[in-house]
Amino acid sequence: MGRTKYIFVVGGVMSGVGKGITVASIGRILTNYGLRVSATKIDPYINVDAGTMNPVEHGEVFVTDDGDETDQDIGNYERFLDTNILSTNYMTTGRVYQSVIEKERTMQFKGKCVQVVPHIPLEVLSRIEKAVKQTKADVMIIEIGGTVGEYENILFLEAARSLKLNHPDDVLFVLVSYLPVPGHLGEMKTKPTQHASRMLNNSGLQADIIIARGKELLDDVRREKLAYFCSLRNKEDIIPAPDVTNIYEIPDNFEKYNFGKIIAKKLKLRLKKKNSRAWDRFTHQMKSAKKEVKIAVVGKYFTTGNFTLADSYISVIEAAKHAAWSCGAKAKMTWLDAEIYEKEPKRLVDLKKFDVVIVPGGFGTRGVEGIIKVIQYAREKKIPYLGLCYGMQLMSIEFARHVLKLKDADTMECNPQSKNLIIGINPNQEKNVKTNRYGGTMRLGAYSCDLKEGSKVAKLYGQKTISERHRHRYEFNNDYRQRIDEAGLKVVGINKESDLVEILELKDHPFFVGTQFHPELKSRPLHPHPLFVGLVKAALKGSR
Repeated sequence: MGRTKYIFVVGGVMSGVGKGITVASIGRILTNYGLRVSATKIDPYINVDAGTMNPVEHGEVFVTDDGDETDQDIGNYERFLDTNILSTNYMTTGRVYQSVIEKERTMQFKGKCVQVVPHIPLEVLSRIEKAVKQTKADVMIIEIGGTVGEYENILFLEAARSLKLNHPDDVLFVLVSYLPVPGHLGEMKTKPTQHASRMLNNSGLQADIIIARGKELLDDVRREKLAYFCSLRNKEDIIPAPDVTNIYEIPDNFEKYNFGKIIAKKLKLRLKKKNSRAWDRFTHQMKSAKKEVKIAVVGKYFTTGNFTLADSYISVIEAAKHAAWSCGAKAKMTWLDAEIYEKEPKRLVDLKKFDVVIVPGGFGTRGVEGIIKVIQYAREKKIPYLGLCYGMQLMSIEFARHVLKLKDADTMECNPQSKNLIIGINPNQEKNVKTNRYGGTMRLGAYSCDLKEGSKVAKLYGQKTISERHRHRYEFNNDYRQRIDEAGLKVVGINKESDLVEILELKDHPFFVGTQFHPELKSRPLHPHPLFVGLVKAALKGSR
């Protein structure tokens, strides 16, 4: 195609209005036109990665195939682009500064005075170029986290300004900004976005396109007004983006305004004939789904103050949706706080109204006994169950307590004094815990898993060896492997290199599966994950 093109996506007015979904949607549109597209996320915080941050405050930690702990937006990129995004496509302020300081300490600057400008922006550009080379992208879309006007992202905007200066025909800026409708006025206001555009100008940048986010659809009168006051050529460069019930509708909504062709014209891109058949089949399937699968997600990272947030488990939610749509159904998700069942065990009967129970990953002791009660109920009442990482570990503990009669069965994470530690610490991790080395030290990324022939999961995957992503410190204790297997909780997935248990499956149950890995991280709209599909099919079969 020639030179790589760069699209920077920045936010205005406030955070959380959809920059990541905008990046993913642009990527999907340009992919449908036959371009090789990749995406990079820049997070402005000092953390080196997202791994040590509270998921309630920051959302899910998304793990890449090569073991990077990243922002949840990387997951959106993977799902929309239907491709793996690796660690080269993710950076933070902490990671950039760390790299520059390491270069200074090893004399790579050859005695120069190392300064914030230009050396930090140059490191940012170097990382973007590395991502371009690794992905061989025709178009690289870069999301700059935060909002224009914040002190944190100034240096990233400076890097973008420098790239635009040196390659004026190859760089495009998209401003995603929110247009509020004050309740007492009932009118959509453009002034905050005008201010955001001016703030971007203060950084030496001019938005080429504005995504006009809002509760309602932006009308043509205000599109023209925004174009004039924000120095855009005409209203066609203002793309209305009202709230939607489903994020997968957004690429099609953008294309109603010829978004792909507008980008191509501005960047002098040669587009192939549009081929969106696969995406169109998926969205048709999504919109035509009639049946409903009631899914209970039992965890502990849902609430902050008076608000319930689902971002902690966004990949689990999306994986369940993908699977349900592929089966002609809709996933109706309900968040259940595990601590409720510790305090009020009688409420376990409420689980009867659900077709499926999912226990996602987690850490620590809070809510664990409540989760174990939920797992026991799902096992005994034959409710289809999927345990992910911690959900698999607690599933094995529940089985050991109530079937093997090991009443003190536990995990070292919660009760290291237990005489029956079904879950122990990985020997490689023990030193990290003792020395408080938590950042980037877990068992991370993709590992292989050999499946037991004839097992339910082997039939679902349709292959003997799989590769799945991990994020954990604790492992199933092999001292209990034979006893649990013989009692009916079958070990059906093993990592041969380290002889670690990866998958457990209960016989004589519609679906009762636990995975040490996180299958949700590899689910895509165009390729639903087989374990989630199996879970939904078991639920639909049981509800007939």
